[in-house]
Amino acid sequence: MPVGKELRATLEGKAVAMSRLVERAAPRDGPHLQARVALTDGAEALQQQLLARFPGHTLVLDIIHATEYLWDAANALLGDTHPHRTAWVRSDLESLVAGQPEAVLTALDAEAHHPTCTATQRHAVRRTVGYYRRNRPFMHSDEYLAQGWPIGTGVIEGACRHLVKDRLEQSGMRWTNAGAQAVLDLRAVRLNGQWDAFWQFHRHQQHQRLYGTSAHVPERAEAQALTLAA
Repeated sequence: MPVGKELRATLEGKAVAMSRLVERAAPRDGPHLQARVALTDGAEALQQQLLARFPGHTLVLDIIHATEYLWDAANALLGDTHPHRTAWVRSDLESLVAGQPEAVLTALDAEAHHPTCTATQRHAVRRTVGYYRRNRPFMHSDEYLAQGWPIGTGVIEGACRHLVKDRLEQSGMRWTNAGAQAVLDLRAVRLNGQWDAFWQFHRHQQHQRLYGTSAHVPERAEAQALTLAA
């Protein structure tokens, strides 16, 4: 289970999100940390930003996204209903987790060059091969696991669903950017366990706006709210 998990969401793009992440991560950094790891879905633009903004971190390719590419190749080669499709994926996935992506690449290359392989099948397999080759430096899953590092972004994917999709993507909903961002900010406050501190800060601000004086807010709660607003 993650410790000290903090949820945030922004509609302003990856660059803004990355800048805010740098700000939030900096106070937690220090000599007490034994390792610094960043998981990605394999998107090159995201990896480049992470390497630039977090140069001391080891990038790890998310095993779930890597598995999705295996399924794409399996579906292309065997079909969606083939009885051996799951076993085919499991065999290659075990090689990936064991830190042997080269074995998977060799097998996929052989499939792509097989005389019976159609153009459509070949395209799907080569897409998977290209993804693995580009992400090869971040696929040492055996080493990551040996050090106790995470190799899956399940907690992140779950947060995206719970924080964003469950609230903003219900049937018939339409949002302005400002309205959606306001809802996301409030949901993040609630899910981070900071609602009481935020509400006290909100009342304090409203009192000051209406009456020109500051309502009394307990020092600890005010400090929490100000930290949240920073």
